[in-house]
Amino acid sequence: MLTLALIGLIGGLVTGISPCILPVLPVIFLSGGVHKPQPASRPEQNSGSVATAEAPIEAKPPRSRPYLIIAGLVVSFTLVTLFGSLLLSVLGLPQDVLRWAGLIVLTLIGIGLIVPKFEHLLEKPFSWIPQRRPDANRGGFALGLGLGAVYVPCAGPVLAAITVAGSTGRIGLDTVVLTVTFAVGAALPLLIFALAGRRVAERVTAFRKRQRGIRVTAGIVMIALAIGLVFNLPQLLQRAIPDYTSGLQNNINNSEQVKKALNLGGLENDQNKDLDLCTDGAKELESCGKAPDLQGIQQWFNTPGNQPIDLAALRGKVVLLDFWAYSCINCQRSIPHVTAWDKTYRDAGLQVIGIHAPEYAFEKEPGNVESAADKFGIGYPIALDNTLSTWTNYRNRFWPAHYLIDAEGTVRHIKFGEGDYQTTEKLIRELLTKANPGKPLPAATGTTDDTPDTAAITRETYLGSTKRVNFAGSEDYTAGTKSFTYPAQQPQDTFTLNGDWTLTSQNITPTTGTAQVKLDYRAKEVRMVLSGNGTVTYTAKGQTKTIQVNGTPNSYQLLSTPDIEAGILDVTVGSGVQAFSFTFG
Repeated sequence: MLTLALIGLIGGLVTGISPCILPVLPVIFLSGGVHKPQPASRPEQNSGSVATAEAPIEAKPPRSRPYLIIAGLVVSFTLVTLFGSLLLSVLGLPQDVLRWAGLIVLTLIGIGLIVPKFEHLLEKPFSWIPQRRPDANRGGFALGLGLGAVYVPCAGPVLAAITVAGSTGRIGLDTVVLTVTFAVGAALPLLIFALAGRRVAERVTAFRKRQRGIRVTAGIVMIALAIGLVFNLPQLLQRAIPDYTSGLQNNINNSEQVKKALNLGGLENDQNKDLDLCTDGAKELESCGKAPDLQGIQQWFNTPGNQPIDLAALRGKVVLLDFWAYSCINCQRSIPHVTAWDKTYRDAGLQVIGIHAPEYAFEKEPGNVESAADKFGIGYPIALDNTLSTWTNYRNRFWPAHYLIDAEGTVRHIKFGEGDYQTTEKLIRELLTKANPGKPLPAATGTTDDTPDTAAITRETYLGSTKRVNFAGSEDYTAGTKSFTYPAQQPQDTFTLNGDWTLTSQNITPTTGTAQVKLDYRAKEVRMVLSGNGTVTYTAKGQTKTIQVNGTPNSYQLLSTPDIEAGILDVTVGSGVQAFSFTFG
């Protein structure tokens, strides 16, 4: 429990100093110091005395206000994250109801700061609550509640574990501890800004004397934040500012202790606890418990009216779940086998469902996925698992991954990664025969297995700062604008950069003009995932070629040879082109 608390606190602190927090800082700072001006006091009038007006009192903000704001944020974030999705599902309400409620609260409080009469109307319904010392300036808790409902910290393993626990309803003491400590960790930097706002209000005379103007400014900023959140404008700010916490996030993401404590790859719950009974790539059918639900699906393709599919409604059919991502070269090599199984065995009782689980942000765009599915000739239903909810509910870790479910709804086989398609097809045929004894099956597909020997080729090479793999340069490979120089020597299966590059968490792009990448590879086929508008020129084995890049991210073939070969690829990326990764076959 202590380990989880420390992981939650550290994960929250890293999130609390990341660019994700920037949009709410002005609201927190101004709200920490804003207060309702106190009316001037009047002396008591005795008989014979003359009443004289006194100067207005320079009231100071209540010392508890910053703490109340942050306390409200922690409480709201914890309750919404853990119980919000479950509660809304029970009530049959849309999943964004709480977010809109938070936006409305922010807007109303902002209007109240600008228009005192409106603020009085907001306070009136609560005037019946008995208070020993009524103080309108202590209303920071309500503001914190509103902020907590709309506050969306950067995603990471800790937040993923919390979100999955909330969405599956698997909420125990350990999950509550993790959530609260994460919320506290993320809120501590905000508390510093709120206290700074209060300190300025206490020490700076001009700030105290101009409380009317400060309140109006705070109200405008609060309303602006609410409007910006409606149109997702804070995301533009977050993308424009380099993620200076990427190194810390990587250390947390890759920590074995964190993975073990959070059970990354899927929190164990009542639905998926028996999946451990299956062995990856087993040669015979196994029994691994009832198939977990398909959760958090944003959208469906290739179903009647694009309506969702419930696994329970497929009893009597054999179901194959294919977890994939359209730019993943491993998935692309697997798709011909899956589409062949679908066409061959659909009439025999096989239902294939593609669970599209994105690796990159651009893979979350429904139009991109639909276009890729059409390109690959996929005719079976596709579910967009943009939040990786189903991925996590199946405790998956790989692209591609296949889960074979029998006609009674029990998981009977799991295969992570490429290869061994003959075994998977053999088990499909066995389950179809058991479901429909005596019904003849068509001939096996006989699709050629082109899975490369992964030990003999270079592993997939990501270029984004948070997913970087195989970089052999000496420079600091973190988000931002940096200059690179090729090293004197470069090891096998690595890449290096030359020139001025702008690195983001997802991709790299030349800062000005062109910049170069040198790849030392082993493969039969080398592809590069690119987007934007411009050209990419590459030289290999004495030949130079240029390709035109245009539009959304796509996989471009750079070279192909009959056998696995080692070589050097010199790539010049033009202005306006974003490079995501190298993939190999």
